[in-house]
Amino acid sequence: MSSLPEQSNKQVFVVIPVFNDLSVIRHVVQELLSMYEYRIVIVDDGSIIPVNTFLVGLPVYCLRHRVNLGQGAALETGFQYAFKCGADIVVTFDGDGQHVAEDVRTIVKPLMDGEVEVVLGSRFLEDGVSEVPVVRKMVLRIGRLVNFALGGGLLSDAHNGLRAVSREALEKISITENRMAHASEILFEIKRHRLSYREVPVTVNYTDYSRQKGQSGVDGIKILFDLVLHKLFR
Repeated sequence: MSSLPEQSNKQVFVVIPVFNDLSVIRHVVQELLSMYEYRIVIVDDGSIIPVNTFLVGLPVYCLRHRVNLGQGAALETGFQYAFKCGADIVVTFDGDGQHVAEDVRTIVKPLMDGEVEVVLGSRFLEDGVSEVPVVRKMVLRIGRLVNFALGGGLLSDAHNGLRAVSREALEKISITENRMAHASEILFEIKRHRLSYREVPVTVNYTDYSRQKGQSGVDGIKILFDLVLHKLFR
């Protein structure tokens, strides 16, 4: 197992929201554990079968929602838990196998070096790797423009689930959107609190499994509706 980057003695927690990712979650966790000594927090968001039964013997923290609340709620639970445990940096990492374990080191480095407060992964920067399905690409492009129009800033990839947040930023960011609109809400919080941030290129793998779980055009409309309500009533 590789040790933490030489320049850091910081506590890094990787929060993985999981909802019925039972066929892939053990592999996802094992990949992370094989490379890093980061602490892994699994937030089981009401899966039909408790996820911890698929992680027996692995050194991870397992939290569980009794009912499915949504990915935003799962991340907020993970954030609060990691903060209470003394995390200096919290990384969000999808449980469906889309993200690459090696990218965790890339995404935490600017925080380790004290350069910014938040790092956002992007599959669309020059060195990023991704073969985005056509419908998914359309949803992401619309989401990027909507996010900009609503005040979240113009990013190359506004809805990438791989990100890293410093403890100082974590104290300020509050997720109230339980479902997928949380990704834009985090960007609104970054801008509202004037947190320094940077995008870095990452890889997103679209497996058959992750394609099945991906957002459809209808899901994109639901997210847009949630975002408008969020801006109107917050």
